[in-house]
Amino acid sequence: MRRADIDTFYRRLAEGRPNPTSELNWINPYTLVVAVALSAQATDVGVNRATGPLFEKVQTPEQMVALGEARLKDFIKTIGLFNTKAKNVIRLSQILIEQHGGQVPRDRDSLEALPGVGRKTANVVLNVAFGEPTIAVDTHIFRVANRTGLAPGKTPLAVEKGLEKRTPAHWKLHAHHWLILHGRYVCKARKPLCPDCVVRDLCGYKAKTTV
Repeated sequence: MRRADIDTFYRRLAEGRPNPTSELNWINPYTLVVAVALSAQATDVGVNRATGPLFEKVQTPEQMVALGEARLKDFIKTIGLFNTKAKNVIRLSQILIEQHGGQVPRDRDSLEALPGVGRKTANVVLNVAFGEPTIAVDTHIFRVANRTGLAPGKTPLAVEKGLEKRTPAHWKLHAHHWLILHGRYVCKARKPLCPDCVVRDLCGYKAKTTV
């Protein structure tokens, strides 16, 4: 995709969603870390359903540790892999208290050192909580980047690097949200809504749907 087309691609997505936001509910950087960690292999809707009651009681690492793993499981038992996720959330909360004064660090290495927090989660936290122009690549963004030809790559990291290189600086802050929402609601996995797509003329996908 040509540089001019990439700029147009983002401009059109921006026109549809001028102020995109995360669909995960969160209160502060800590609850965002927890929500994103819980969202692995789960839907945002399912995570929000569980974290709604949880975040009414727990909004800090100290409160999470006091809650304890067993009680945390009761809140998140509807989420896939909840046993492992509960263990990770308690441990990451302990690390935040012990090593970061109970605050969520603003650097990638420290975030990725937390249990259950990988590169994608770290990028989401840096972008959403701290306003860093990072691009977290999930399954939706991986699909959109490859299908459209925006930034093809065989791995999420390759796609991330491609997007970082090709996305104009003035679009980077919200690029993550525009791409994920486009993939979630328009450029769907099984049956993309090509007739409704605002960037269909820029897209390199050969099997475009007609209805």
